[in-house]
Amino acid sequence: MTGNHKSDPLECQEGLRKINIFLNDEGDVSNISFIVPTLHKIEQVCIGRPVMEMPHMTSRLFASCSKAHHMASTKALDALFDVLPTTAVRKIREMYYMAYFVMEHANRFYALGGAGFMKKSEASPSHLNIQKLLNQAGNELGRQVIACQRRNLRAMRLLAGRGANPKTGIAGGWRRHVTKEVQELFIDVARQNIAFAQFCLKLFADEVLANEKSINLIFSDTFTQPTYYMGMVDGNNRVNFYDGMIRVVAPNGDEFAKFYQYDYQKHIVEAVVLQSGINFLYLKQVGWKGFESGPKSGVYCATPLARLNAADGMATPLAQAEFEKIYEMLGRVRGNGRYQPIHQPLANQWARLIELLYAAEQMETLAKDPEITHSTTRIPIMRRPTEGIGIVAAPRGLLTHHYKANKQGKVTHIELTMGTTNNHAPILMSVKKASQTFIIKGKVQTKGLRNRIEMVFRAYDPCFCHTSRRSQDHSPLKITIHDEKGEFITTLGQ
Repeated sequence: MTGNHKSDPLECQEGLRKINIFLNDEGDVSNISFIVPTLHKIEQVCIGRPVMEMPHMTSRLFASCSKAHHMASTKALDALFDVLPTTAVRKIREMYYMAYFVMEHANRFYALGGAGFMKKSEASPSHLNIQKLLNQAGNELGRQVIACQRRNLRAMRLLAGRGANPKTGIAGGWRRHVTKEVQELFIDVARQNIAFAQFCLKLFADEVLANEKSINLIFSDTFTQPTYYMGMVDGNNRVNFYDGMIRVVAPNGDEFAKFYQYDYQKHIVEAVVLQSGINFLYLKQVGWKGFESGPKSGVYCATPLARLNAADGMATPLAQAEFEKIYEMLGRVRGNGRYQPIHQPLANQWARLIELLYAAEQMETLAKDPEITHSTTRIPIMRRPTEGIGIVAAPRGLLTHHYKANKQGKVTHIELTMGTTNNHAPILMSVKKASQTFIIKGKVQTKGLRNRIEMVFRAYDPCFCHTSRRSQDHSPLKITIHDEKGEFITTLGQ
């Protein structure tokens, strides 16, 4: 039987998304395509605007991840005007960014991916939402999650002047000074964040790692996918979110490439695939071989797990201990001074919590640094704008802002590479593998199909379609089955 299954619709923030599952003549899954009907022309909106407006403008255009865009844009302006911020400014920016990372990772884990991952994957969709998770875990979890959002948002508001859509990042500096009061607040918030991260990791250990079925699900062939891995690292090849070099490791763990942000176009290129609403990034030196895994395919990941795979460790002690735990528990061995990569996408949920702990610890380290209260938070601009590239490790992947400006300081060229764009190909490949276990020779195993697809999809936390669980007793996911002529056969139960 030839036909297709359509996952349609899903609630999202940036346009409706469809997953089309195509079957071959034998009735097996042969191909997957993602369709994003909503067309955004954000780059065109920015052309002709003053380039100095980009940090604030892009943070408003991308409200769901405004802080990450603000940081990438600000770094792009640093490069465009060839101005190096002081170490105090760089620490202030990173401290602000760590607060955002804690809040974002907690939000994504509990509201999206973790809610389904910590419940049975075959459960009714109405039981795979945050409300059911809170009912299961108790009110204390709800209080902790809400308190995390509240305190970090308050801290960011004091440091940036507003909670949403920041405008404090400028070329070569930061608009606000860090007072002693703000410093003390960040230290207190960071300590609470560390305790919260440890609480989350313990909950994950009790609910997932202690469950044999969950471990078997993570290790199943359905959810195993070796690719290249990419992340930002510091001078010691440890995970960093704000600044550092971009490191790529091969599926066997060997370092494949390491480059500065201004060289990213020499290493990363884009493939255009017909009948798909999205493009796909791949490693230029390996080449595009289609949606294939392994060392001969240029497909790479830039997820939380990918960042751990690309690094030799974490820069903070508690996160380093968790880093070693995940690799030891998932059976990875050390070679050439580092662990072999983990190839299971579902482990992204665990990696996300480890990154949450690292961000909290790093936030405390930066907040305790007396240099952040330095009065000089801006370096004068002495050059006309030319071209600049800024990259940060956003929660969902490497986020790149590339600007060109004329002598009048107006934008003449802008290219934005979203964090999720790095992971388009791996997401598609993971969804295909999940579908293949439920659709065989024209027979569809309906129980668990939608949940497995959504489970692996949410592990990547894709921002082109931020799906959200509905509290009502019906599923946002709809799958229809068609025969080889396109005739409707049936719709899977709600």
